[in-house]
Amino acid sequence: MSLTRAIAHNTIVQVVGKVLSTAIGLVVIAMLTRYLGEAAFGRYYTIMVYLQIFGVVVDLGLYIILVKKISEPNADTAFVASNIFTLRLVSAVIILGAAPLIALALPYPSEVRMGIAITTLAFFGITMTQVLTGLFQKHLKMNRVAIADVVGKLILLILTWWVVASAGTLLSVMGTVVAGSLATAFMTFIFARRLINIRLAWDFSFWRQIFSETWPIAISIFFNMVYFKSDTIILSLTRSDAEVGVYGASNRVLEVIVSFPAMFAGLVLPLLAAAWSQMDKERFRAVLQKAYDFLLMLALPLIGATLVIAEPVMRIVTGEGYADAGELLRIVTIATGTIFIGNLFGNAVVAINRQRAMMWLYVLVAVISLAGYLIVIPIFSYFGAAWIRVASEVMITVAALTLVLRSTGTRLSLFTTGKIVCATALMTATLWVLRGLPLAAVIVVGFVEYALLLFAFRTVSKETILDIVKLRST
Repeated sequence: MSLTRAIAHNTIVQVVGKVLSTAIGLVVIAMLTRYLGEAAFGRYYTIMVYLQIFGVVVDLGLYIILVKKISEPNADTAFVASNIFTLRLVSAVIILGAAPLIALALPYPSEVRMGIAITTLAFFGITMTQVLTGLFQKHLKMNRVAIADVVGKLILLILTWWVVASAGTLLSVMGTVVAGSLATAFMTFIFARRLINIRLAWDFSFWRQIFSETWPIAISIFFNMVYFKSDTIILSLTRSDAEVGVYGASNRVLEVIVSFPAMFAGLVLPLLAAAWSQMDKERFRAVLQKAYDFLLMLALPLIGATLVIAEPVMRIVTGEGYADAGELLRIVTIATGTIFIGNLFGNAVVAINRQRAMMWLYVLVAVISLAGYLIVIPIFSYFGAAWIRVASEVMITVAALTLVLRSTGTRLSLFTTGKIVCATALMTATLWVLRGLPLAAVIVVGFVEYALLLFAFRTVSKETILDIVKLRST
């Protein structure tokens, strides 16, 4: 099997699943923004972001280490997965269990505190699902993850429709999030058990070994969340619920999308880790180059198109309310596009065992970002938060990219980058000229033009397409 096929076929499975779950997620967001209104949606978004911080801390770097460990030669997959699964279970109970208690000390209304207590169960499901995903990547069974995700999203959609139709409360809305998440977690666990005999395992010597590798990642993840999510927390504590709602509406649209590059980077991590462990630098460079080109091919047109069509997109999602949401979407999309590349190099840092060096860079960016949020949000509200977010993502992406390239001696070709930039610029110009047409027509024209330009510029070769479609070996 060729390198292109190894990446492409597993990615295609994720893309199909993500397209479906993303479409469902956007429908749910559109329903909630219209039903809840700016203030109540602001409380909904505050609950979700607050728990996302705890959910990320729960990770402790275990997902990345699981993928890395089971990708090593002669790895005992069942032993590694069972112990890391158990460790994740323990950390989830302790850390997520603390979330509702800590919320009592914050100046949130009782509805938000109750929402946090209820939705903690949803994030328990999310964190247990995530740690098992590495197994499916290892065994090339990502279709099962996609099925579980789509089923969970469908349950979320149906229950959300029922809550809206019956004029339910915000707490009822949070209950739908719990139901969808736990359904996905249950299906994922059942599928995982069909791959290996995963069970509770308590090998404390192995746990100590894992902690010795994960603590820099855990600290990095924590500070990553400081610069990535503290904007909403500070906004919720210093500005109105309505302002949080406007900021949250634009962010939620992109949060649905940004899960894809994270999954793709997770798929590439085993390939990078395996190549580096064998000191096959040429294969490492080839995987990194192909992944970089592919993610850039997605990120740049996302930014270019959003600069033109942000307002009509947000009108479809939120209705006529949520003033400034379109302008915010333009800004936040720049950060989101940067995350596409940042995810790749963040995972590459782990593959080459440089997470300790990266930890200090995360700390530095987090301190700078937190100071920026505290200064600008009270003055400029969500616009200040959005621009600090952009600066933070650019800083961390450049830091990770530089660390990987210097540590490995890898040099990436920018030849394809130039082609992608040209194709994106031409597509964006066309969208600007056609911006007065119906949104669906503009999107279709932009997509077709961009695809044709990539082919015309030989960014995507005929041989690559045939290699994927015909499933031939090389």
